[in-house]
Amino acid sequence: MQYLTPTSFKDASALAAGAKGTSRFLAGGTDVLVQMRADIFTPDILIDLKHIPGVADITQEADGSWTTGVAVPGAVLREHQALGRDWPGLVEAVDLIGSTQVQGRATMVGNLCNASPAADAVPAMIAAGVEVSIIGPGGTRREKVENIATGPGQTSLAKGELITAVHIPARGTNGGDAYLRFIPRTEMDIAVVGCGINLRLDGNTITEARVALGAVAPTALLVKEAARAIIGTSLDEEALVALSAASIAACNPIDDKRGTIKFRKHIAGVLARRVALEAYARAGGTS
Repeated sequence: MQYLTPTSFKDASALAAGAKGTSRFLAGGTDVLVQMRADIFTPDILIDLKHIPGVADITQEADGSWTTGVAVPGAVLREHQALGRDWPGLVEAVDLIGSTQVQGRATMVGNLCNASPAADAVPAMIAAGVEVSIIGPGGTRREKVENIATGPGQTSLAKGELITAVHIPARGTNGGDAYLRFIPRTEMDIAVVGCGINLRLDGNTITEARVALGAVAPTALLVKEAARAIIGTSLDEEALVALSAASIAACNPIDDKRGTIKFRKHIAGVLARRVALEAYARAGGTS
């Protein structure tokens, strides 16, 4: 195995594009290094991105949006007070990835590109409307987070393509987001169901909403029907019932040792209701 340390994303892309065998990118390493250690997968080329300038930066742009580097660990995101005020749900979701030790290395981009249906950061990223910048042999592009994972362990990134930055929208006024998951244990477990919701208010009326679910389908889902169920409402009981129903209807889960199809669907409806109420309160809504 070759271990390479490029100093630009262009070079990293070229190395991956020209690789004769398999290649993997290393930012935090909490997925790829575990897979290598367990002999699940050993790449022919391991490309370490941490030597590229800017990969550990968090920047607020002039328009109020945020740009984070691909190697910013969860522990740093958690301690960033301004980003946490704007996007508490997103930061809380990233903070659920692994133990305290893992938090010192684990990244949003790694959680996204590992493409686990149960990834905690991904539903919160989708709900927030996060996009990523991508570089590859064909040039650069921006893509919505919900278009990255195509199935368990699979992404839409072509050979030689890699994510170079994460773009989080400006929070704006009267907005709030939240994320919750259900796990069998109290911590350090994989989500049986995860739910992220982001919304905006005019007075007490919801004018914008994005609802995302994790661990209930082969990829995390943007559930537009669930968002439509609460837009134009003040999140009264009727709206909450409709939100839960739409969330349940969107689920396409599996039966496994951690939860049945019936159980996962039920939990999706319960979490959607709870997360919506939290996001609504954070946006300044009153019932």
